[in-house]
Amino acid sequence: MTLGVPAAGRTADTLRYPPGSLVILTGLPGAGKTTLLRRLYALTGEETRPVARGGLTVIDSYQSRLHWRGRIPWAPKPVRTAITWVTHMSRISRAMRTGPVIAHNRGCGVFVLYVLAWLAVRRGTRLHLLMLDTPPDLAMAGQQTRGRVVPKAAFGRHIRRWGRLLGRVQNGDPAPALTAHVVTRAGADRLKEVRFER
Repeated sequence: MTLGVPAAGRTADTLRYPPGSLVILTGLPGAGKTTLLRRLYALTGEETRPVARGGLTVIDSYQSRLHWRGRIPWAPKPVRTAITWVTHMSRISRAMRTGPVIAHNRGCGVFVLYVLAWLAVRRGTRLHLLMLDTPPDLAMAGQQTRGRVVPKAAFGRHIRRWGRLLGRVQNGDPAPALTAHVVTRAGADRLKEVRFER
């Protein structure tokens, strides 16, 4: 399901966006976002920096986490989280100078999406959402599989934020993005390519 201004096209296994677009892959923690990026772009999970793939930059927030792992052990966890987030966002901003970007968004908060939309406009492009809609129980199973489980209270907040965002999109309002495409886990498994073309 693609909503908003019809700038994003799709076929059964391909999504298409305008050149230079910023596509944010978002969903609940454990939804399968990193798994999808790794499959589409042959990532190993050991990368500490954004990866170039045929004129496209692929950015996973886990890359920033690995970059800082062990470097600032003296910092409290909230400080480490903030530094990782700023690194991730700055990498997205810089990558948009050179072409299209597809990036993982760890949370479901609308504030971050507005920051990303603002960054995209500053770079002369627009934000598009690729929303991986995974039921909470499957997302929790995904967290357990990867060995990083979000605390219950925090996961509850993610679920509520995701519900609000998904509800707005399903009602035809993808703001602050130009378009929003919702895909299930089964749909994500069928996806073979994200293309940026006129």
